[in-house]
Amino acid sequence: MKPALFLVNLVLLAGCSTVPRQADPAALATTLERMLQTAVDQKRVPGVVAMVATGDGVVYDGAASMNKDAIFAIASMTKPVTSVAVMQLVEAGKVKVDEPASTYVSELAQVEVLENGKLRAPQNPITVRHLLTHTAGFTYEFMSPEIFELVKSGKVASMMAGGDAFLRAPLLFEPGLRWEYGINIDWLGRLVEQVSGEKLDAYFRAHIFEPLGMHDSYFHVPAEKKARMVKLHQRKEDGRLVEQPAPAALGGTFLSGGGGLYSTAADYLQFARAILNGGELGGKRILKPETVALMGQNQIGALGLHPLRSMIPQFAKDNAVLPGALDKFGFGFALNSKAIEKGRGANTLAWAGIFNTYFWIDREKKVCAVLLSQMSPGLDDGPAKLLEELDQAVYAWLR
Repeated sequence: MKPALFLVNLVLLAGCSTVPRQADPAALATTLERMLQTAVDQKRVPGVVAMVATGDGVVYDGAASMNKDAIFAIASMTKPVTSVAVMQLVEAGKVKVDEPASTYVSELAQVEVLENGKLRAPQNPITVRHLLTHTAGFTYEFMSPEIFELVKSGKVASMMAGGDAFLRAPLLFEPGLRWEYGINIDWLGRLVEQVSGEKLDAYFRAHIFEPLGMHDSYFHVPAEKKARMVKLHQRKEDGRLVEQPAPAALGGTFLSGGGGLYSTAADYLQFARAILNGGELGGKRILKPETVALMGQNQIGALGLHPLRSMIPQFAKDNAVLPGALDKFGFGFALNSKAIEKGRGANTLAWAGIFNTYFWIDREKKVCAVLLSQMSPGLDDGPAKLLEELDQAVYAWLR
């Protein structure tokens, strides 16, 4: 072989050696199965289901101490679904994100600001953008001393009582002034119903669940599937996880766009994969790629997320921080503005549910995951640490 040709071949071979091989899902499964079972054995979670997918498809689905088709109360993981519904209406030209939200839900024109113990009209209207990004001024009763006291005194209805009377809670600040997690997406659920003319469950079924093959996602789990519902466990002061009695069924027909859904890991992974793929899965499109891109961009400017306080620490951990270095918010999803070393790419979309259900969607590195447990308090150290371990294992496998 001529020297020049030999050198060319050597360079080509060297270049080929840097091309990553296709990661072996079996290796990931071995790691994650051991990880999930260890978390159960150490009483960090009572049971858990986890699923992971890349742009090519599902690469892991497993469980420890429960069945993989278990149905969970996913609570605030409902919010991204409602936000997708809103953005579908935006795409259809029926909603504008910078219009006053009262254009679509007239009751929002009556909401007042609580300032120094007194109520006053806001100086600026609440927009759809404010609601999508949690910058309207709403909060949750268990996260705010002010709203907590109003509920305690009977001046504001509790969201725990069922129904939608809690939506009449006041704002804590002028719309757009800062980021504060709250009941915003419940209002957007009402908006979807008003604009579409459909009840929220029917809208989700027709426009999101059926197209994505999400056949185990409901506001009201049908009788024939209730045996698959996971029971809630409570972390006690001594660290034990104690199974709780099933809550009494609440009356009323209110469908909470902020926290009312039940689902499985497999169903929610379908939703996550659709977002990962730019709004399409299996030939069915629920959003345009440019809409998904908007949802995954910082929509709160210089504002930032902060630790979540709790007035009821047995329900939600006080001063809690979601894993993933989340500091910004898009439309319906929290984001990390900076890439994590050996981990999530920048602007990975993520959120969680109060009963320790989690997901993330990394559109940069083309991977998403769902991790579901069912326990209180929210953001308990046990499942939060397990989520971090899942992150580390998945990205190590990808590398």
